[in-house]
Amino acid sequence: MPMASTLHGSLANKLPSNVSCTHLDLGAVDWQSALTELKAMGATFLTVWGADNCGRDNGYSIHAAFLTSAGVEVLSHRIENVANPSYPSIAPLFPAASRMERATRDLLGIASTGPDRQPDQRGWYRHNGWPANTYPLRHNNPHLEPRAPNPGPDNPYPFVQVEGDGVHEIAVGPVHAGTIEPGHFRFSVVGEKVIRLEERLGYTHKGVAKLFETLSQKQGHRLAARLSGDSAVAFSWAYCAAIEAITAATVPPRAVYLRALALEHERLANHLGDLGALGNDAGFSFGLTQFSRLKEDLLRANLEAFGERYLFNYILPGGVALNLPQSVYAHLVHLYRALDYEVAGMQSIYDEHGGLQDRFRETGLLSHGLALSLGAIGLVARASGIGRDLRVDHPWAPYDKMATQMVLETGGDVAARVLVRFREIYESLRLCRALLADLSHNSIEATPVACDLAVAEPNRLGIGLIEGWRGPVMIALETGADGAVRRCHSHDPSWQNWPLIEHAIIDNIVPDFPLINKSFNLSYSGQDG
Repeated sequence: MPMASTLHGSLANKLPSNVSCTHLDLGAVDWQSALTELKAMGATFLTVWGADNCGRDNGYSIHAAFLTSAGVEVLSHRIENVANPSYPSIAPLFPAASRMERATRDLLGIASTGPDRQPDQRGWYRHNGWPANTYPLRHNNPHLEPRAPNPGPDNPYPFVQVEGDGVHEIAVGPVHAGTIEPGHFRFSVVGEKVIRLEERLGYTHKGVAKLFETLSQKQGHRLAARLSGDSAVAFSWAYCAAIEAITAATVPPRAVYLRALALEHERLANHLGDLGALGNDAGFSFGLTQFSRLKEDLLRANLEAFGERYLFNYILPGGVALNLPQSVYAHLVHLYRALDYEVAGMQSIYDEHGGLQDRFRETGLLSHGLALSLGAIGLVARASGIGRDLRVDHPWAPYDKMATQMVLETGGDVAARVLVRFREIYESLRLCRALLADLSHNSIEATPVACDLAVAEPNRLGIGLIEGWRGPVMIALETGADGAVRRCHSHDPSWQNWPLIEHAIIDNIVPDFPLINKSFNLSYSGQDG
């Protein structure tokens, strides 16, 4: 779902899928009024990010993106107070914005303010990575954050204290066993029952927004693909959609179909891996063994079809890197048939295994009402009865011709999140077969799979929004002069869904946390860029 506009203009565009997109430049009063109106109409909050206006005008800007039934709406608010930049907080109306606002303050020194209560003032990103009162995303910062020298002392993080008879704390992380990325989880428990969980993330902050500024617009897709390794296709497609919207590029239809095939393969690989890990976390190692085997079969097919096991370099501006070899068609047809059969067999085992179901059912419950009020998106939302999937609600090519079926469960527990994965596997396999059939009707080698892109004009804003396997991933790309990237903001749906685990764990026992956490399977790296 691409979109492009002139920065700080008030425009309405049409996407290839005929979804309307607007970009509005608002004052503080209109900003607040627009937020209230979006809340009333049931809009989905996507992301918020900031920028300084160095090189264009004075002050700072704050941008926020929302998804409505009509399409994407981007609000922009220019902040003229350079000495003490601030803007009206989004979080009172859209709670999922809170951590993003804290991250924006750490990176740019732009504070959110609220009329009723002071927004959370604790830092989110800094982790002693740069000096206090230094804001690494300002263009006058000489350092490539987060490698600033002499960061100075770091104050202890003020976790919320829970008091009462029998209450004690369990600190987990930030360093975990194995290769899992870092995150700190502070449990307040009575016995083994969790009465509060507070997360502290941000340890994997890599400074990718600053790294994007060192790349040309035609190079940025490579970094986008590495924002969260398990979502390489979704992020690289989102980046390419943004730059293609800015340059008004027409991607060859064959490349569009190949992108969708790669995206569905990425969804399949992650769901297969998760189902095995969830079985293992519930003490059923047979599930891990079998689903690991099926995922390996898919990754080997990726290598044959796309040239890579994990598709970090497949999607590029204007198209894809490789055509689908003619020899791989029969292999993929056989693979899809085998996966359909074997996954169905494994589902029957999972469904009938009393020990698994005892661990899955009513564990990590996230009610529909709570998920809706806190802004859940993606797979987690669909497992709690919230029907949101860009492939269905706002289909872009080729999904606008695919009639994708929404997978929806209402249980909101680990069992529901497991069932969503099973059912999405079957739907992705159906889509893969349809995509492959359409591809096979065209010439194999002669049809182009990429087009040349023109140099983008400066001061343009491109939005790329793609439904990844976790949920919608978004790229907001601002162009600079001579084909440079002035700023690139990336957004992973884990931002919205990490806080929900703090609610889903309440009244569960501590040993169930790994199972609940895996049922969400959120990205540390994706939301800590």
